[in-house]
Amino acid sequence: MQTAFPLSNPQTQTLQSYATPYIKIAYFIMVHHKPHVFKAMFQKIYTKDQFYLIHIDRKAQPAFTEEIQLYITKFPNVFILDSLNIVSGGFSMIQAELNAMEFLLNASREWDYFINLSGEDYPLKSQPIIRKFLTVNNGRNYLFYYDQKFYRPDTLKRIQNHFTELAYIISSFIYKREFMKGVVPYIGGKWFMFTRETCTFLTSNKKVMDFEDYYLHTFLPAESFFQTVLMNTSFNDIIVNDDKRAVFEKSIFQNKQDTLNYIESLKSSNQLFIRKINNKTDEDIRSYIENTFLLPLTEIDEVERELRRDNRQNN
Repeated sequence: MQTAFPLSNPQTQTLQSYATPYIKIAYFIMVHHKPHVFKAMFQKIYTKDQFYLIHIDRKAQPAFTEEIQLYITKFPNVFILDSLNIVSGGFSMIQAELNAMEFLLNASREWDYFINLSGEDYPLKSQPIIRKFLTVNNGRNYLFYYDQKFYRPDTLKRIQNHFTELAYIISSFIYKREFMKGVVPYIGGKWFMFTRETCTFLTSNKKVMDFEDYYLHTFLPAESFFQTVLMNTSFNDIIVNDDKRAVFEKSIFQNKQDTLNYIESLKSSNQLFIRKINNKTDEDIRSYIENTFLLPLTEIDEVERELRRDNRQNN
């Protein structure tokens, strides 16, 4: 069976000794197919002292579910979350993530960051490098966001109409409603890195429940729920507008130069993960990722970049 990268048993990744111990990560990984791709990713992020929670979509094939369950029994710090039926465009993905945060908060007090991944993600850097980055930047949340009214008015129908999530689809019956009073809607991406304190807030604060009640009946809330909640509460000043994900879109690669340009963009960034990498990805890109996996992150001033982005958005 081919994989995106060589598949072997996960190796313990050792951390250098620093005055300040590295933070620990709780990973939440949502999977529903391609077990070989998941395993290739898992072996690269696994360490014995962190936490891993797997959600297998209830719609997944029984053979896939059994294979993943058997695979993770070898690892005492890996857990399986009760399965939900994840409906594309519905609130079920948010619900699974909130359930995961609550599960992991109850499972251990010894993790500091929650990172969500899909089964088709892949780390660009080793765990010591990722953990060092989060240790240096401890206290910041990483999430991609835009002011939805200003930058994406074309998407406002997603939140201004009432949608109903059915067993497998979103109902075609919708109706107009008033958006939440005094709330600025935001939109962005599905992927994030949250502090433990943020996860505690999201799973226990009564104010968040009001957002849940409203966004339960929106379309594609996975791209806007967390952005809107955090940007409209006291957490807005600790968000870095970056989810630390590089995205590989096959449609943008038309020739060899496109591939070289993409590799150059990876070199100049400090992204930590990449999406949609598999055995069909260009060999040069896969080789670049493997060859730079243990190299330090590119030095980027996060604060200065945020200021530049804010200035661009305000002009």
